[in-house]
Amino acid sequence: MKILGERISIVKKQNLLSIVILATNDKRKLAMMFLWLLAWSVCGVIVMINYFQISNEKAKLFLLIYLSFWAYFEVSIVRAFIWRKYGKEKLWIKDGILHYHREINGKGKVKEFQPELIREFKILDVRPSNLIDSLNQSFWVRGGERLEFLHQAKTIRLGMQISDEQARTVFNEMKDFLNTLS
Repeated sequence: MKILGERISIVKKQNLLSIVILATNDKRKLAMMFLWLLAWSVCGVIVMINYFQISNEKAKLFLLIYLSFWAYFEVSIVRAFIWRKYGKEKLWIKDGILHYHREINGKGKVKEFQPELIREFKILDVRPSNLIDSLNQSFWVRGGERLEFLHQAKTIRLGMQISDEQARTVFNEMKDFLNTLS
């Protein structure tokens, strides 16, 4: 078994490659995210309660618009928190089939891919000067995949928020194993 940092483990056997990427190992940041979620939720509940006490129609319209944005970000924060607390990515190649599973607390759909149909397998570059790349690599969001391939004209991304070195290692392990199947 090969361990990459504190989040990634790779098991390579004769006809099996297994890679597990944990969502996080930083308990302090997770606690801060929970406090942020709690504060955001309390703020929204207070605004909702006050909505029913306001009689001005323009103020009510403003609060409805505010609450719609609040609800969107509430769902985003909840999804990111649940992913960080319980999530992991599992990738394994067995019996000539690539399996990918984004698991949250043991649940999630396993996707299967035929290795002979995989094209353009590559590492995605992250530019620190790009705002979107910086946001996708932050702890507070779900996303920031680092590996990508095409399978039957569909883009598949995996390896959420891993470092450049980890992305290269996972990429090389997968590419080497896929080449042995061909």
